[in-house]
Amino acid sequence: MPAPHPATAPHRGASRRPSSRRATPRHYLMCAPSHFKVTYSINPWMDPTKPVDLPLAQTQWEDLRDRYRALGHTVDLLEPRPDLPDMVFAANGATVIDGRVLGARFAYRERFEEAAAHRDWFLGHGFTEFHEPDHVNEGEGDFAVTASYVLAGRGFRSSPLSHAEAQEFFGRPVIGLDLVDPRYYHLDTALSVLDEAADEVMYHPAAFSPGSRAVLARLFPDALIAGEADAAALGLNAVSDGLHVLLPQAATGLFDPLRERGFEPVPMDLSELLKGGGSVKCCTQELRG
Repeated sequence: MPAPHPATAPHRGASRRPSSRRATPRHYLMCAPSHFKVTYSINPWMDPTKPVDLPLAQTQWEDLRDRYRALGHTVDLLEPRPDLPDMVFAANGATVIDGRVLGARFAYRERFEEAAAHRDWFLGHGFTEFHEPDHVNEGEGDFAVTASYVLAGRGFRSSPLSHAEAQEFFGRPVIGLDLVDPRYYHLDTALSVLDEAADEVMYHPAAFSPGSRAVLARLFPDALIAGEADAAALGLNAVSDGLHVLLPQAATGLFDPLRERGFEPVPMDLSELLKGGGSVKCCTQELRG
C-alpha cells in the first residue's frame, strides 16, 4: 500500500473539532507595494529579467489588506520609500512580542535602510521598548512565535548570534533551526504558526537540516507536514488568526488538511509579489501586545 502524501497523512492533531477553533483579533503592520520591482536578485525567486505588473501587485496586496480588515483585524500602514522596492515585505522589519520591539539588521545592502524606516515608525507610534540589534536578523522572516518558544531560522540570512540576542531581549526560549534549501531562505517560507496559543505549526521537513527536523518532530509531534509541491508554492508563507489561515492559492494540497484540523483556509493570489520571493506572511508583520 503506498504511503500517504505528506500533506494529507493523518496526524494526531487532526482530530480536533472545528468548533474548538476561534479567531482572535490581530494587529498587523503592512507596506503598500507602490515602488515594488525586481531589479536585483538576493534569493532564488528573484529574476530581474521578468517584469513586474505593478498595478496587479497593488491590487493583490490591497485584497490581502482588505481581507484582514474584513476578518476584524487592525492593519497599520508603513509609508513606502521609492528607493526601497522590497519594503512591501514588511514582516522582515522587526519582531514584536508583548509590545517589545526587536529591530532588524538586514543581510544585504539593498535592504539595509528598511530597518531604519521600521524603527522610525515604531518610535513614532508609542513603542517605547525598542532594541537596536547588534547581529543580523530579518525580523519575522526568521523569527516565529508560539506560546512556548521563539523559533529562529539561520543558514541564509539571520546570524546564529541573533538568537541569543533575541532570547535575552524577549526573555523567551529561542530554538535555533538550520535552513538548508536556498528556496526557503527565511523560516517563514518553510514553517508557519497555525495556533500560537496551542504551539501548533505546519512545516516542510526537507527545508531543514536533519538535526533541526528532529527538533521540530520532538517539539511539534502533531504538526501538519507540507509536501514539496505546496512548499514550492510558498504555501507555508501563511498567516493564521487561530481559525482563518490566509495562504497562497496555489498551495491546494494544504486546504483539506487544514479543514480537517478545524481551520478555514483563505486562498490569496499574490503571484506578482512571489516574483520577489514573498507571499502572505512576508507582507504581514504582527504587532503582538
